[in-house]
Amino acid sequence: MRIAVCDDEQEIRDMFAEKLARLYPEADLSLYKSGEELLSAGGDLDILLLDIQMPGKNGMETAKALRGKNKKAIIIFVTALDDFVFQAFDVGAFHYLVKPFDDRKFVEVLLNAVKQFEDRKEMEDAGEKREKPSLMVTTGGEHITVNLEDIVYAEVFDRKVILHTMDSDIEYYGKMKELEEKAGDEFYRTHRSYLVNFNFIRKYDATTVYLKKGQALMAKQNYQGFVKSYLRYNQRKGRR
Repeated sequence: MRIAVCDDEQEIRDMFAEKLARLYPEADLSLYKSGEELLSAGGDLDILLLDIQMPGKNGMETAKALRGKNKKAIIIFVTALDDFVFQAFDVGAFHYLVKPFDDRKFVEVLLNAVKQFEDRKEMEDAGEKREKPSLMVTTGGEHITVNLEDIVYAEVFDRKVILHTMDSDIEYYGKMKELEEKAGDEFYRTHRSYLVNFNFIRKYDATTVYLKKGQALMAKQNYQGFVKSYLRYNQRKGRR
């Protein structure tokens, strides 16, 4: 397991290094004093503790650049500010720790991150990872394969379907109904113009679904059906 700490303050880096060495002495631990240093080091990280307020490339910019190379890294932001909490969702952050926090909270978040890493590794090692359902679309004269699980939400605009992923927006001429049928029970048609992925939902109300990237409209007549489907989906996944 490869764990990294990126913080411009040496005292903070040393503090985390001590805690991590005590909790996971077998882990491969790396310390970086800037986002630039982290990104230039290369290599695939499993878990990253990342400060936001740093000179040069800040933590949020660093995370966005890292996501271009490493989709799987479990990112835990550690900062004194809560101003960036919503931006953290845009880079698929695992958690957002606001200083000061006690050891109990830190250990809880880290244990959950390690469990996610171990569960994923166990699946991959056991060969249980199934082929991802995908969609072939034509855009700009190119044929592109999009994994359905990567779609945060889809919307219809000006006779085009727009697929919003965490990294890009892909437009193509097609029908939302066909996409809805192919997407399966991980998605729900909240509005005639919107199809959302349950896995990316942050919160919702009777008019809007707020996702980890963007938001979708909720039609009044679809709200009760959405709530029931979302609750059933979370129960199947063992979520509350």
